[in-house]
Amino acid sequence: MRSAKISRNTTETHIKLQLSIDGTGSYDIKSGAGFLDHMLELFCRHGGFDLTLRCEGDTYVDSHHTTEDIGIVLGEAFREALGDKRGIARYGSFLLPMDEALILTALDISGRAHFSCDLQIPAEKVGDFDTELVRDFLAAFAGSMGLTLHVKQLAGTNSHHIIEGVFKGLGRALAVGVALDPREEGRIPSTKGLL
Repeated sequence: MRSAKISRNTTETHIKLQLSIDGTGSYDIKSGAGFLDHMLELFCRHGGFDLTLRCEGDTYVDSHHTTEDIGIVLGEAFREALGDKRGIARYGSFLLPMDEALILTALDISGRAHFSCDLQIPAEKVGDFDTELVRDFLAAFAGSMGLTLHVKQLAGTNSHHIIEGVFKGLGRALAVGVALDPREEGRIPSTKGLL
């Protein structure tokens, strides 16, 4: 089973995370930021990933450190669980409608971190969550996983729907990319022989 356990302790956050890529979409998430918990639950459910996460962060300041550090640790967990990436499909994309919002997510599990984001989130906050932190999470996740990630908003006016579309779409696209491809027969999906 492709899985990982990661801990990260800084002066700003203490994180423990357990991930199973080949899961059922079950989750037990307590980050200290309710909206982030909800988005990570959607990511797990729609990606079919099992995730247990505990974070104690300096949310009395704001949710920035918590959000970014969880992105880092989650990316590290995927990178560790995938190992040398032998046999994976590698590429994934998903066009996700969420009511009036439409979000395109495309990714390459290339080992080369790149993040491109085109989101127009109208509200500065959803609940007490700063919506600019969506970009911080995605950039941290892509960077630590070694993921090429493009996220583009094609439509949307409701901030909650836009962000929900991002996390659901990321889960769906990543599920495609990490899936074992029978055509690869355990090979590394690159002419370089290394990802």
